[in-house]
Amino acid sequence: MGKRDDLIAQYADDLKNKCGMSPDMDLLTKVTIGCGPAIYDADASTVAGSQPAELETVKNNFLIKKLGLADGPQLMEAIKSVLDTYGQSERNKYRAVVYYMLTKHFGKESVYG
Repeated sequence: MGKRDDLIAQYADDLKNKCGMSPDMDLLTKVTIGCGPAIYDADASTVAGSQPAELETVKNNFLIKKLGLADGPQLMEAIKSVLDTYGQSERNKYRAVVYYMLTKHFGKESVYG
């Protein structure tokens, strides 16, 4: 197993144990690959849930550009909902896990089809 496989296993573990979800491994793998080299960078691999600029980046670069969603208050509400599910006290909110949950939330799995 390579480093990416180890990270995907870590993300699946977070989804199961911290978010109470049973991960779709195929989708999780595709979302992780979609994050590119960011998953290997300690800072870029996580989402800083308490930083408004970071949340705007997730909204603009992922929800609007990648998933093709229209801008609106529902996007930020979804991000906050996902971060609540992950647990506000959880220090490392992995970007791939957050993106996976947002993809599921909006039913946009077809983007990774």
